[in-house]
Formats: sequence, structure tokens, C-alpha cells
Amino acid sequence: MSQITVTLPDGSELELSEGSSVEDVAYEIGPGLGRDTVAGVVNGDLVDKATELHEDVRIEIVTDQSEEYLDVLRHSGAHVFAQALQRLYPDAKLTIGPWTDDGFYYDIYGVDLDEEDLEEIEEEAYDIIAEDYDIERFERSRDEAFEVYEDNEFKREILETEAADEETISFYEQGEFEDLCKGPHVESTGEIGGFALLNISGAYWRGDEENEMLTRVYGTAFESEEELEEFIQRRKEAEERDHRKIGQEMDLFSIPDYSPGCVHFHPNGMTIRRELEEYVRTKNDELGYEEVWTPELNKAELWKPTGHYDNFKEAGEMFAWEQDETEYGLKPMNCANHANVFDRKQHSYRDLPVRFSEFGTCYRNEQSGELSGLLRVRGFTQDDGHAFIREDQIRGEIVDVLGAIDDIYGHFGLEVKYKLETKGDNAVGSDDIWETATDALKDALASENLEYDVEVGEAAFYGPKIGINAVDAIGREWTIGTVQLDFNIPERLDLTYTGEDNEEHRPVMVHRALLGTFERFMGVMIEHFNGKFPTWLAPEQVRILPVSDDNIGYAKQLQNRYLDDFRVEIEDRSWTVGKKIQQAHDDNVPYMLIVGDDEEEDQTVSVRDRKERDENDVEIERFRDHLDAEVENKETDVSFLE
Repeated sequence: MSQITVTLPDGSELELSEGSSVEDVAYEIGPGLGRDTVAGVVNGDLVDKATELHEDVRIEIVTDQSEEYLDVLRHSGAHVFAQALQRLYPDAKLTIGPWTDDGFYYDIYGVDLDEEDLEEIEEEAYDIIAEDYDIERFERSRDEAFEVYEDNEFKREILETEAADEETISFYEQGEFEDLCKGPHVESTGEIGGFALLNISGAYWRGDEENEMLTRVYGTAFESEEELEEFIQRRKEAEERDHRKIGQEMDLFSIPDYSPGCVHFHPNGMTIRRELEEYVRTKNDELGYEEVWTPELNKAELWKPTGHYDNFKEAGEMFAWEQDETEYGLKPMNCANHANVFDRKQHSYRDLPVRFSEFGTCYRNEQSGELSGLLRVRGFTQDDGHAFIREDQIRGEIVDVLGAIDDIYGHFGLEVKYKLETKGDNAVGSDDIWETATDALKDALASENLEYDVEVGEAAFYGPKIGINAVDAIGREWTIGTVQLDFNIPERLDLTYTGEDNEEHRPVMVHRALLGTFERFMGVMIEHFNGKFPTWLAPEQVRILPVSDDNIGYAKQLQNRYLDDFRVEIEDRSWTVGKKIQQAHDDNVPYMLIVGDDEEEDQTVSVRDRKERDENDVEIERFRDHLDAEVENKETDVSFLE
């Protein structure tokens, strides 16, 4: 029997017989680890411990102490839900029930459920957990599997597609319940300590609007009730911070039905976006980027040499059509356009790096069910940039971009986490090129002593990537910025520069986005700040509150003479001062200036901030100077009254 090489997380290797399982690997490492094995991560994919290995792989053993254990537990939670559902609704047809970042969902057909039904199903699920059923894997022949699902067209389709090449089909059973499944699962239902069903939505089978509409039930599971309660509290806070709700309250943006997945920025939202644009322009200037603009509409031929056409058009993610026997499309990325600009003139080795930046609007044909406010859209504008460099410039270029990203995110009070995404199944180019590019990114990260996680197989098709995750105010991680190293597109487009030896050489491309897309970044910022933007970003920075109509003239004097460089409004409605203050708080205005007869006589103001701190008899010049510094320094919170 032939041998395979298994590479462990520390880089050490084991030789095992082909067909050995993940659990066999664990026992080879040590009997204790073998007994504790719950699952494995093989080439980045979480799999059952019974999974057989037939080629050289990278592997990590999962125990109940591993980060991935929660995913396994939640997958078992999905089966507990399905078992409880079928006890109460025997006619329900099960389709798929994967784990997610926050829990799990299960799509079902043939039963009419609403939110009120979840409590009863949840109670039944807790009975199943208390019964502590063993969760056991077993196999059936293909014919037997088809017989089991004679009346379930969804499971039969899975057997005909995902399991088409499998001679035997894996199932899992617990008590009277069984389900077609590849795993992995925990040992028993009793390992689930906290369980909750969260909400219901609709979902098309396979995400295709032409297919049947299913009922999707979302839930979650934890090892303990305490962890569940913490999650529920975080979820409640996240709902209060929902950018769609705050965006409507603050009149920031809308996504009308006639523009699905495409955002309309209102004046308040556009104010924030413009501040972000100018901030990024400043950073681009510091990094040596020259701004360009390229069209959204291009002939589809543009993206065929680069590989974008195959990766986006064939996947149904690209908007394309034929006109006058020519295929056109809306650009899914800016890379090919920028490469075209580079190729319009000859370059010497002395010219490099050549750097182009663009606030380029792109389009992806996302499924309607996947759209989510500003966070998942069809039309988006990247703060995109491409640098064309020599190989000896790679480390310096990557380090400079990472430094800029760290500085930018610090101004928003975001913690930065890095992840290295490596070659996937859709990769183009040779293994040697990918190895060179990946090692170069590792070198840049190591040179700055930056810790990072490796996500095997998650890179874009043209090169490895450093993904930038930002941790927000309530601990959620968001993937925003990116830095990618690309040897392939310059090769495919035959880009060249003249070297010191007077010969043609191939440049390397660095793809980078500091904020990612303005839409997603703004969605994250709205939730991160809970609508309470730093003064430099706030649509309205100061609101002047005259005590009476007699003080409106003084308020206008302050606005026009002293605060004309800032975004200042006057609340001139005939309200009480208390109501004016409350409205300004509700509108998340950073500062309020209260002016009455005393302030007008002394040529001062009473300052109040949105944290309900206040100070009387403040000289307007002192407040203005502080406001100027707070905005200039891009401070993350109001600080005059600290």
C-alpha cells in the first residue's frame, strides 16, 4: 500500500498508509490525543475524524479544547433541532443544516412555521439534549440511501450531486433520528450545554430564485448556558447597533427596491463617505499612489486573459450581456483596467514602483437572499490600489501598506488581526510562483513581528493574500482590507519593464484596499460607533441651541464667524431647551452649544457633549481651537469636556 505524507501544524511530517483516517493520524501522534480526537482540519476544511486520507495533506487534530470544537458542537446542534422538529412535525422535509460563524441553520420544506413555534421546538430540543443520545456514524449503500429518501427530493438531489462519486454514503444517528451527513459531530447530544433557536427566514433551495422557497431556522449552541447567555446579550447589543436601523434613523442611506443591492447615499451619509475618501487620498499620497479613473463598462474580452471572466462570469457573479455581437460587462474588479493603464507606456526599472489608486465602482451579481444592507451589496466602490514593482521591492511595499492599514484602523479604534490566505483549488499559475509569493508575504509579516492565522486554500485565484480583520467595539471581527501579491496577472497580460541590464523583466503586482469597500466599511463603522461618530466623521459636528428666539442672532454670529470651517446647525424651532438638548442627543450630535442672554452678554457659550457632560462660560475661541485639533487629529471620541 502506498504511503502519504501528513504535515502537522508545527511543520513536522508523518508517513502513513494511504486510506488512513484523521483519527489514525491522532493515534500516531499519541494515544491520549487519539482518544480525545473529535474531528480534524484537513487542508483548511473541518472534517469528521473518520475521514480517509488519500493524498499528502496538512492536518490539525481537533479536540474539545480546539477553536473548531464549537463548530462541531453547533453542527450537532443542527441535528438536535432537526430531531426535535420531526418529533413535532413528522411531515417536515429536511434539506441541509450546516454550522455558521454564530451557530447553525437548517432549511426545511413542507411545514408552516412562525417565530411563535420556536419555543416548543426548543423545549423538545432540550429534552433530546437531556436524553444524552450517542451520535454515531454509519454507512449505507447508494441504493439504500435513495430508498431512505424516496419521498425527499432535496436529499436525493444531494445524493445525485455532492455524493455522486461515493459508493457508500455516511449517515449519523442519535436515538430514533438519522440524517444524511458528512459530519463532523460531537460524541453525544449531552455535550450541548446551551441551545437556542433564534429566528426564521425564507431561503431558496440552492440559493436559486427559480427553486422552491424553504423555511430557514437559525439557532445556536454552546458548551454552557453561561456562554449562551453572553451570546444572547451580545446579539441583543448587535441588533441595537444594526447599521440598517441607525442608517434610517440618521438618514444616511437607502437601498430602494428599484436598486437591489445598490446603495443611495443621502447627504448625511455622503458627508461621512467624503471624509473617508479624503482620508484615504491622504494615505495614498503618503504611499506614493497616483489616482486614476477607469470605466465601469468594458468589453468582456478585457477580463479573459486575467482569469476574472472564468472566475466571475462562469460562476454567475458577473453582469454581462451581448450587444452588436460583442459581449460587454460591468467590471467585477479594477485589476485589468489598472494593468492596461500601466501597459500604455514603457517603464524602466528606475520608474518602479508605479502605483495607481482608484475609488472604483464594481459590480457582482450576488443572490438576492445574500444581500444585507451595506455589508453585502451588488454595487460597491473600493478604495482600490495596484502597485507594479520589482521583486526586490516586495518586502518594502507590503510593509508600507501594512503600516498604513494599522495607522488607519487605529484612528477608528479598531484592533487589527491578520490572516494569510493560501492557494486554493481555483488558482492559476505554477506552484513555484505561488510558493514564492506566499513566502514573500510571510517574510513581510515576520519582518514587522505581526502574528497571523493561516487560512489554507482561501486566496484569490491569482495570488496569496493578507486579509485584514478589524475587531469592533463589541468584539466582532470584520474582514475589510486586503493586501495581495500577484505574479500571475503580469505574466498573463505580458506586462514588462526594462531592467538595469537593458532586458525586459516582468513586474509584480500588489493589489491592496485599505478600507475594502466604502459600503462595507461604513456599515461596520455605523455599528462600531453605534451611530456616535467621531467629530471628524459626524455629519453634523456642532448644534447651537438658542435659549430663545432673541438669541438666534448670536447663534448665527457664532456659526458664521467662529465655526464656519465646521458642520454646524442652529436649532431654531420654538422648543424648550430641554427638548432641544434631547433631540441633539437622539441625533448623535457630538457637541451642543447652549446660548442665552448671559452667554450673549459675556460672548461665551455653554458646552454640552453627547455624553451629557457640560461646562458653562466657555470662551468660543477655546472651544473652536479644541474642535479644530480634535478634527485634525481624527480623535475617536469627543474630548473637550474630559
